[in-house]
Amino acid sequence: MSTATPVPPGQERRVLVVEDDPTVAEVVTGYLDRAGYRTVHAADGPAALDLARRVGPHLVVLDLMLPGLDGLEVCRRLRAQDGPPVPVVMLTARGDEADRILGLETGADDYVTKPFSPRELVLRVTSVLRRAEAAPQPVTPTLLRAGALSVDPTARRAERAGRELSLTVREFDLLLFFLRHPGQVFSREELLRQVWGWEFGDTSTVTVHVRRLREKVEDDPAVPRLISTVWSAGYRFDQAHEEATS
Repeated sequence: MSTATPVPPGQERRVLVVEDDPTVAEVVTGYLDRAGYRTVHAADGPAALDLARRVGPHLVVLDLMLPGLDGLEVCRRLRAQDGPPVPVVMLTARGDEADRILGLETGADDYVTKPFSPRELVLRVTSVLRRAEAAPQPVTPTLLRAGALSVDPTARRAERAGRELSLTVREFDLLLFFLRHPGQVFSREELLRQVWGWEFGDTSTVTVHVRRLREKVEDDPAVPRLISTVWSAGYRFDQAHEEATS
């Protein structure tokens, strides 16, 4: 199994590991350190928020079950802070699908279920950071527009009617993908491969992110007009509707 490509010297990324189990924390920080990341560790929710303010991590690995404040509340408070949202990879117990979905709805960009492979976790961290810091493709237009929506891939900024949208890494990637493929229907499995880069995984991840994205770009998320559900097929971005109503 391949391991994550180490970050070049002088370009280390800071990763805050929030885990109350000292053995798990030691394993996670050890693997991330060897992959070239600079890690700091917090054993509970309040300490995590304090470190996040002082250290300014590029990414947070966040356990769901924590003393003081649980991972969901920590994620909510991280999302409420000023500035660009810091990517979050959440650690959840295997089989706790409801908690996993709730974590994604709270704003986590990815998750890994326990027990997990430390190498897989490093790969997930690297993947999320790569997408968060991705350089634009040379063929990509400077600005993508669809009616009142505009997305700048270079600055990773999205606006609707002049109002900046607060999007997580995965939400931005999903919106960008839809804008680049208007009118096409994609299944959840296809979106998982194209946007997440996963050949297999829990497709409820896609469902949750589509729901969260609708809450930010639709006039009425309960009656979506931009990101349509095509029953038994998947989702389609209806650019024509957005342009007609803008």
